[in-house]
Amino acid sequence: MEAYTSFARVYDMFMDNIPYEEWCGYLTGLLKEQGIRNGLVLDLGCGTGNMTERLAKEGYDMIGVDASEEMLEIAMEKQRASGLEILYLLQDMREFELYGTVRAVVSVCDSINYLLEYEDLVETFRLVNNYLDPGGVFIFDLNTRYKYQTILGDRTIAENREEGSFIWDNYFDEESQINEYDLALFIPENEGKARGESGRKYWKFQETHYQRAFELPEIFKAMQEAKLELLGCYEAFTKEPPRPDSQRVYVVAREQGKETSSR
Repeated sequence: MEAYTSFARVYDMFMDNIPYEEWCGYLTGLLKEQGIRNGLVLDLGCGTGNMTERLAKEGYDMIGVDASEEMLEIAMEKQRASGLEILYLLQDMREFELYGTVRAVVSVCDSINYLLEYEDLVETFRLVNNYLDPGGVFIFDLNTRYKYQTILGDRTIAENREEGSFIWDNYFDEESQINEYDLALFIPENEGKARGESGRKYWKFQETHYQRAFELPEIFKAMQEAKLELLGCYEAFTKEPPRPDSQRVYVVAREQGKETSSR
């Protein structure tokens, strides 16, 4: 699952078209519907902390877990600048460990799609169920098979900016349901520009990412194996059920197996 090494330094720059504020509003709305208005929340696959920071500003006590050291370095730079109290942990979501339970776990921006094997999906869900408070809530999103097949598959996306450029080649394998991203980054060397040189030098970085398109029946089966209770499944940013052409879906689940202590 190693990814987001070279790309980490420019991730936020190239993702500036994502309406994180709107996404956070939708996510917090789902949390509040389940009675989660405050308390300890885990952001699983938190990346550079874009959602983690926003949830902390909403009043949640945040923990962020990610497998990319480079992404977490940027997240911690943001945390030092904002002064928010966020605990970041460098861990793989398939084997993460916490010091105790949390009221909710969230995983957005298709982090779950980086799990390439069904067994990894089940194990991650089991860990989530284990670290949730009794009756705690798990909310995650997924890119759909339709998106990989129709929107991304066998397509090249390129963008050229003053501060850098990228070429993003996609290949979707129907049999394995895995989408391969071959990413080439071209980042200008600032020193040449500072010296007034006419030509600019560029650093080239290359990364390959893999994401799997899980079908919803697979997701629900893995949840059942992990003892998670399905509460809802929605077309992203709505309360409507997913459509055949949905590109992203949200799933809401509840912890099962722990007894609520009597007071």
